[in-house]
Amino acid sequence: MKNRANKLIISTFVVLGASISNATELSILVDNSPDTVALTQALTSAYSKLNPDITFEIELRPGGGEGDNIVKTRLATGEMADVFLYNSGSLLQALRPSRTLEPINDLANFSNILSSFTSTVSDDKGNVYAVPIQTAMGGGIFYNKRVYEELGLKVPKTWQEFMENCAIIAEKSKSAPIAQTYRDTWTSQLLVLSDFFNVQAEKPNFATDYTNNKANFATTPAALRGFEKLQQVSEAGYFNDYYGAATYNDGLNMVATGKAAHYPMLTFAIPSIKLNTPDYIEDVGFFAQPGDDADKNGLTVWMPAGYYIPKESDQKEEAKAFLNYIATVDACDAITKAIGANGPYLIKGCTLPDNVYPAVKDMLPYFQEEGRTAPALEFLSPIKGPMLEQLTVEVGSGIRNAQSAAELYDQDVAKQARQLNLPNW
Repeated sequence: MKNRANKLIISTFVVLGASISNATELSILVDNSPDTVALTQALTSAYSKLNPDITFEIELRPGGGEGDNIVKTRLATGEMADVFLYNSGSLLQALRPSRTLEPINDLANFSNILSSFTSTVSDDKGNVYAVPIQTAMGGGIFYNKRVYEELGLKVPKTWQEFMENCAIIAEKSKSAPIAQTYRDTWTSQLLVLSDFFNVQAEKPNFATDYTNNKANFATTPAALRGFEKLQQVSEAGYFNDYYGAATYNDGLNMVATGKAAHYPMLTFAIPSIKLNTPDYIEDVGFFAQPGDDADKNGLTVWMPAGYYIPKESDQKEEAKAFLNYIATVDACDAITKAIGANGPYLIKGCTLPDNVYPAVKDMLPYFQEEGRTAPALEFLSPIKGPMLEQLTVEVGSGIRNAQSAAELYDQDVAKQARQLNLPNW
């Protein structure tokens, strides 16, 4: 089932001195971000040291929509790796997990996985399909602390304060106020997706009404606001030069070095900043995307991606044994050692080191204070239209306005809901 054509194989781990004549090789398909590659190398290396008869082949795929299509195609054609990395939440449902994936409820360490994660990788029959890698994460805005200090700026708690900060940066600094990186189209979505805490604060029933086709983005002002914010910063000219050609790694480098003052992103990027620009990791802070009310300031939270096993794998037991290891404190420690920790782990007993990076410290108070976090919409509803990243690129590029994009996204969502056979659609 493993067609290796056109695959980039970056590493095979073999424990020196071990006999490999009867070794089992497991293939793993992951996205090509540096932090994902580093943590996968760390976990597979640690597991091979404990189990010298197991070796690993790591294959890379792009992120975003292109990566989604690769995963769906390989599952459909029976060419999926023995283990693969994929999202939790609504995007998982598009894989038809009960048909294509192997449940992992029978893992010996299954009870170590927190229910806040398992609920996002399960079907309506209670089958769970993944173990988490990395930590819970926040969606918001990285900022350069040196730029803020030099200009005497304070972390904003409202969108108006954020825009005022951007205006000062544009006037008094050489830094771009906001980094955008549309070559990696998935990164264009953050200003819309990270606004969901603010949507829920104003419309607590939005996720339920949205799922039941009683509310949408174009006609709900609180939900439309995320598209409007993207349009506003674009029209203000606050983006970096050549943002259409800039990559995710470019954005991280810009905010770390001060070439940009802000970069809207998920906190899973903290390890990549450490890997790419280790001398600047202490200069990067983080805050939740502000809403319009300072008294309702909070963080939109994402569950991490997980490792899955395809139902057609011919090495299910070996793959399950590897996932069973991932659900341990030792695996958490291997991840922390390799790339650091960027939020709370979702495996029981796993803890954060005292010397976490400033951006992690900035995020933790949201988790520690009641009512200051809310799950992203994709963890409250099974619907997420695949066109969103193309539409947000168009809004950010001035090709389409917020209202038009929201209307088209609602149409995209309706198609997705019908494909999932949801009621009321």
